[in-house]
Amino acid sequence: MEAMLVPPWLEPLLNTAFFTICRSHGDAARSECNMYCLDCNGSAFCFYCRSSKHKDHQVIQIRRSSYHDVVRVSEIQNVLDISGVQTYVINSARVLFLNERPQPKTGKGGSHICEICGRSLLDPFRFCSLGCKLVGIKRTGDATFTLDAKDEAVMERGGEGMSRRVMSSSREEEQLLQGAHHYIYPPTPPPPPSSARRRKGIPHRAPFGS
Repeated sequence: MEAMLVPPWLEPLLNTAFFTICRSHGDAARSECNMYCLDCNGSAFCFYCRSSKHKDHQVIQIRRSSYHDVVRVSEIQNVLDISGVQTYVINSARVLFLNERPQPKTGKGGSHICEICGRSLLDPFRFCSLGCKLVGIKRTGDATFTLDAKDEAVMERGGEGMSRRVMSSSREEEQLLQGAHHYIYPPTPPPPPSSARRRKGIPHRAPFGS
């Protein structure tokens, strides 16, 4: 069941160490390993490794905020169901954290907290990070990371309504076609009545007598 709710690359991604220096391109300007390939499901790599080894693969870039790894929503939402995870706007981009962040125990609790680690949240979400959502799925199984499962549920709810709309549309098209046929080919008008006034002929005079 868990395998259906979590893609195989997610847990390795959450356990990967990012922002180390690439061994192959250590002298280059962009040598920090902040990329991850969802197809290869391996270790982090740098910008130059992406160009040479992962050119046509699904790759996401990991960024940092206050020494914690984040990923942009625009990059991850197409491959992962991130519903229930708190998002933040950092440097004009909406992001979410990969893993749980340590927090002081003396902090005041807010009205919204993470179901797993108890961190205060800004909005009414269930989890503070992808890692906490993963723990929640393993515990209860009442959430999912896979977009297919979410799409199937939406399709099942909307399937019946879609069928009704298709049938209604077909009936409307049939009625329109019948109306168009009636308009293009009007019935032949009836002949004029037989009592219609006719034009008189030329009058003939009687012959003169001799």
